[in-house]
Amino acid sequence: MSEIINVPADLRDWAVSWPEYAPVDITPEELLPQALKREVPFWAEGADTPDAVTDWAQRQASALVPFQRDAKGWPLHPAGRTGRTGRNLGRWGENQAADPIVIAGTGSNRRLLLITRDDIREEAIPGGMVDPGEIAPAALVRELREETSVDLSDHRPIILGRDVVDDWRQSDHAWVASTSALYVLPAIVTATAADDALDATWYPAGSMAALETAIAAAGRTLYAAHRPLIARALAHLAQ
Repeated sequence: MSEIINVPADLRDWAVSWPEYAPVDITPEELLPQALKREVPFWAEGADTPDAVTDWAQRQASALVPFQRDAKGWPLHPAGRTGRTGRNLGRWGENQAADPIVIAGTGSNRRLLLITRDDIREEAIPGGMVDPGEIAPAALVRELREETSVDLSDHRPIILGRDVVDDWRQSDHAWVASTSALYVLPAIVTATAADDALDATWYPAGSMAALETAIAAAGRTLYAAHRPLIARALAHLAQ
């Protein structure tokens, strides 16, 4: 991945003038204009720039997190400048994801189900993108089942939030907003990694410190974008 320019906190806001801003294009080869003319990946839309998107009003109206567009009509990341331009996600603008946070047990005996992602080799919530025509509750169940074989279709989760997440593929004009939901089980169940998960593990999660210690002891790393989602789930349980 190309080196990304640092965006100082005082220049992140789109309303702040920064004439010298020169974000790095992170578009992978398969999403470049010439490649899209030959073949559009099954997971992506065929628009090579936001100019080719015709339903911006609908996308803004249905967004989990409100966003604006610039003078060209291009979508702007709700959190401001990222240091990246182009697209390394399926859609321009908001890409909706679903993140099921599954916790079993209580107190210091709590366990959290995480997968090892095959793209970044880090421990993460077993979630993923909402498919076209799908709604978040269905995506939560589907992603969990596809990646861990755990079927919680008969459980009603607690929706914890709908937020932009700090996904490694984000850019100024394409980002991820996730519906995160908490599933609470009385005890752990068998989980088997599948799809784009290399492993599925129940980690001690009596606290964030306990979780991070356990992950480090296993020689692994927690995906940074999911840390605040997990911390919020544990805080909810501690209330």
